[in-house]
Amino acid sequence: MTVRDEVQTDAAPAAIGPYSQAMRVGGFVFTAGQVGAEPSDGALVDGVASQADRALRNLAAVLAAAGSSLERVVKTTIFLTDMGDFQAVNEVYARHLSPPFPARSTIAVKALPKGALVEIEMIALASDEGPARS
Repeated sequence: MTVRDEVQTDAAPAAIGPYSQAMRVGGFVFTAGQVGAEPSDGALVDGVASQADRALRNLAAVLAAAGSSLERVVKTTIFLTDMGDFQAVNEVYARHLSPPFPARSTIAVKALPKGALVEIEMIALASDEGPARS
């Protein structure tokens, strides 16, 4: 039997639906998608680069709460409402993650929750120590 541990932190926006910020299962952490919303009030920041930066900082907080980090990410999926934003998001992404970069897919979508321009989800290796408690 596989144990599923819910991950929740106030350092990232609360889920806006019936889902968890992340789940820790076995040796992996599976995050929900994060948009560029402020943890304090859920308000979106302005512009695709700022939203990508905020989403990645939100993901770093979720991963930390799970006992992981951006350095342990093995797969990323990025959702964009405009593929013309690909390069701007790439530049922000490269500032948060380091080589060897995780495997990644980037998908154009019609719309995202809250009118966001970008949403990012990750799969990361969990640490052997287990999740942090927050």
